[in-house]
Amino acid sequence: MAKILLVEDNEMNRDMLSRRLKRRGYEVIIAVNGEQGYTAALSNRPDLILMDMSLPVMDGWEATRQIKAAPETKDIPIIALTAHAMAGDREKALAAGCDDYDTKPVEFPRLLAKIETFIQ
Repeated sequence: MAKILLVEDNEMNRDMLSRRLKRRGYEVIIAVNGEQGYTAALSNRPDLILMDMSLPVMDGWEATRQIKAAPETKDIPIIALTAHAMAGDREKALAAGCDDYDTKPVEFPRLLAKIETFIQ
């Protein structure tokens, strides 16, 4: 069973995504800020990370940079999740080290297709 680390501070988003992923057979690890996300990535070695970019304590941009800088987690695919679908955000997410990008509100079938592309 593949492990997904969900780094999301919004309780409704976190609950909805984690329930839907668990129903699909994924093990879901939760972090509510970027610092917890970084620590959880190091300790759990998930198969994929869903990273909200607007997070308290440490934002998703910095958490992604740190995860990708650490030798033990640099190869974990990260999909950025952001409500800030502005021009250049996709490029900014990829430059920070994200492997893909998706917008909120999450369209679950589209996100699931992206997840499955990385976890094959």
